[in-house]
Amino acid sequence: MNELKHIAKKYKGARLFLILTAVLTGAVIIGQAYFFVAIVDRIFIRGQSFEEIVPFLGGLMIVLIARAALTYVSGRVGVRMAARVKADFRRKLLEKYSRNPIQASLQGQSGQKVSVMMDAVDEIDSYFSRYIPQVIQASVIPLMIVVTAFTQHFYTGLLMMITAPFIPIFMAIIGMKTKDKSEEQMEKLAAFSGRFLDTLQGLTTLKLFGRSSQQKEKIRESSIGFRDATMAVLKVAFISSLMMEYISTLGMGLIALELGLRLVVFESVTFFTAFFLLVLAPEFYLSLKELSSAFHTGRGSMGAAKKVTEELNKTEQAVMWGDASLNNGTTPPTVELSGAGFQYGKGGFAVKNIKTEIPSYGQVAIVGRSGAGKTTLLHMMAGLVGPTEGEILVNGRSLYDYKEAEWFDQLSYISQHPYLFSGTFAENIAIGGKADATHAEIEQAAEKAGISNLIQSLEQGYDTPIGEAGRGLSGGEKQRVAIARAFLKRPSVILFDEPTTGLDLQTERILQASIEELAKTSTVITVAHRLHTIRNADKILFLENGKLVAQGTHDELIVSVAEYRSMVSVQQGGAAE
Repeated sequence: MNELKHIAKKYKGARLFLILTAVLTGAVIIGQAYFFVAIVDRIFIRGQSFEEIVPFLGGLMIVLIARAALTYVSGRVGVRMAARVKADFRRKLLEKYSRNPIQASLQGQSGQKVSVMMDAVDEIDSYFSRYIPQVIQASVIPLMIVVTAFTQHFYTGLLMMITAPFIPIFMAIIGMKTKDKSEEQMEKLAAFSGRFLDTLQGLTTLKLFGRSSQQKEKIRESSIGFRDATMAVLKVAFISSLMMEYISTLGMGLIALELGLRLVVFESVTFFTAFFLLVLAPEFYLSLKELSSAFHTGRGSMGAAKKVTEELNKTEQAVMWGDASLNNGTTPPTVELSGAGFQYGKGGFAVKNIKTEIPSYGQVAIVGRSGAGKTTLLHMMAGLVGPTEGEILVNGRSLYDYKEAEWFDQLSYISQHPYLFSGTFAENIAIGGKADATHAEIEQAAEKAGISNLIQSLEQGYDTPIGEAGRGLSGGEKQRVAIARAFLKRPSVILFDEPTTGLDLQTERILQASIEELAKTSTVITVAHRLHTIRNADKILFLENGKLVAQGTHDELIVSVAEYRSMVSVQQGGAAE
């Protein structure tokens, strides 16, 4: 709630405009009542002709048009304010996820993040498009009507003053319940979205292992939970509407009774005054009822805002880049890790105190058993996660002193499972280079990566579409597309995360030849498991449980480090020589 109020305060111009429109709307409502009553009074009481009431009909037409215009303008201002706030929230969420994509991918399910970014942010809309405009109108219009009622008949104004507080009091009581229910609904929706997307992505695996029925039941339970939470919110909304109608009807009934007695029995008020106040009374309670409805949706928005704020405030290791320029010459930069380390949240796995130097054109292999921290170390070097201790130096300066774009312009990262987008071969390869890469350059990159023959054998060649996530291609073909991107980009630093894992011998040899070609002009850092790759490295970094146990050449480590020797002896039987 405080977050939304704080944001609303930034839109001073919009709020002042809404106050102005509320004052004008109040004046128009009073004017509308006056012209309507005046017309009825002159025709039925005074017996005037049609020609005599034409000016009043014209006045009524003008105020009706003015009221419609003011309602439209007020709504537009609220909608625009809501659109800006939602865009700002989505931009902040997107920046958070993109600023540290590795941590973002580890924290929660993708479906939950999509639900927060789309559904939860959309729920905030009503606070700015309905609640704020209605609060302003309910603060101005009823006050203007009460003042007008007091000028016409004191006791009617007093009745309005006595009955009006019951609406906001009951509204506040219902509102507290609404906020809790709305927060529960958003939790259920996020859980349902996360489970549904997670299941959909792994549907093939579930089917093959005969677990689709269990997941179907879990999705059903999650769906029912969301349904029940939604119905609970609607239940509160219906009760709120019923009570508002009851209170406002009771208030109008008391006013009508009091005015009827004074008009018919005591004859202390005129027909014009009594009818004028009776016409204004529904407008008075209508503003308060609309505030109640807006308050209900506003409390729902506060629950959604809490969900979004919690997502934005989740602890993360922020990566803050500087503005220094990185040398973009032909010589690759030197990289030094000075006590660098990274921990995945409080109490999570950590890579600690890594100290090593990687010279220009260096060929470095990172080795270790599964879970030793090899990929995490590679992410640190790539700048995808910022170190929680120590620092990474590039050409003697902290990596984060440089401009983010300049560092990534010189870097290529090829993972075990490179992502291919829904598009053509040419489009997927072109991602690796500049926006103006020519078709000839794309073909040359594909040829160096050893995939040009496959592409040219297809009917549409480089315009052949690839399925989302590279569907239709083998693991080796995806890797060759990723390496073609690297050839097109011509980076000075290349990071490989076990690129040949699970590939057949022929495909591995093609990739190894491509990697050796890239190494001629770049520094290459590889998470390695093949003996062939390890033996050819200038330096090997041997990790155990997140710590750098030893570093040196293969011959040095095989003699001096028993753990390394044991690991190599286990792998040697299946290694590609």
